[in-house]
Amino acid sequence: MTHPTRTQVVIVGAGPAGLFLAHLLHRQGIESVILDIRTREEIEQTIRAGVLEQWTADLMRDLGLGERLDREAHVHSGISLQYGRERCHLDLEELTGGKRVTVYPQHEVLRDLIAGHVEQGGQIHFGVQDVDLSRATDDRPQVTFRRRAGSPPETLEGNFVVGCDGSQGHSRQYIEGRIEYHKLYPFGWLGILVEAPPSYHELVYARHERGFALLSTRSDTVQRMYIQCEPTEDIAAYPDERIWQELQTRLAMDGWQLTEGRIFQKGVVGLRSFVTDRMQRGPLFIAGDAAHIVPPTGAKGLNLAVADAVYLFRGLEQHYAGGGRARLDAYTDTCLRRVWRAERFSWYMTTLLHVNPEENAFEQRIHMADLEYVTSSRAAATALAENYVGLPLDG
Repeated sequence: MTHPTRTQVVIVGAGPAGLFLAHLLHRQGIESVILDIRTREEIEQTIRAGVLEQWTADLMRDLGLGERLDREAHVHSGISLQYGRERCHLDLEELTGGKRVTVYPQHEVLRDLIAGHVEQGGQIHFGVQDVDLSRATDDRPQVTFRRRAGSPPETLEGNFVVGCDGSQGHSRQYIEGRIEYHKLYPFGWLGILVEAPPSYHELVYARHERGFALLSTRSDTVQRMYIQCEPTEDIAAYPDERIWQELQTRLAMDGWQLTEGRIFQKGVVGLRSFVTDRMQRGPLFIAGDAAHIVPPTGAKGLNLAVADAVYLFRGLEQHYAGGGRARLDAYTDTCLRRVWRAERFSWYMTTLLHVNPEENAFEQRIHMADLEYVTSSRAAATALAENYVGLPLDG
């Protein structure tokens, strides 16, 4: 084994949390090295949807990464809730004092973050193997890895290790004494990418007796759409004709027509919620999907990961400036206050808009009453809008 390479912060995972953290640290002159088992191509070509809260988009611009965002993303000042063939517009901008959301796919965010970090001289090792965090909680934390199959093991030694390796990563297992909270929803989403012009000027969240549907914009020529399905559904059971039939039925509205096109990607994902009650142990911290998962209905996953990165950066900044560990010690509590609020909102949007086969007719009617209330009460609409555009980082 080679002699350890020293850095200040070792980051495991080149996802939103790891990359935003690296950018924030670099701007403050704090060194970091990122490791990821995926290749750069795998990270940048794994297509994922993304809705950026107002502050997340502003942070990208503040980091000097807003050029392509401002050129290609779609900024929405509102969303629509649909039920009973009626579509109700919620003016997010007016309800929240000027805040909006930006539709910009997560993989595009990652492309910008990776390109910017590499251009600044940041170190990212892609496609590494045998990443071992068993000494990440030592007094002198270390992470070992191989750059490729058959290459000699290398060691990164730092003051801190940050696990941003996702829900299937290993970093969380080294946080001892944690309690994990899980919820598995009895339905999933079938998502498609379509070559077509936009059918509507904003996102449409529809509740229909046949299940949920979501109409979203990817670009001027590519659209993303979803329908509720069984979580273990075989995609082969949904030929293109059946998908369009379900979308046309669930999104139907008098005087409006959904524009169809060539479907070039489709897949099924299950919906779940997850939170761990501890996000740190000594010099080891975890962030993003390694610590929490939300169903996509509330558009919170990426934004929560970035919030973790901001909170952890503030703690590391304080530490390296000689200000002590107060913010680092409070990292878990600070993050979880925001996480649980986002979990609540994501659960609320999911239960509000989906047809749950485990619920009875009474519960289904309660959800319809809730939709009627949200779309007729300014107070209720404001509460939804405030959560959708993103609660204040320091609130």
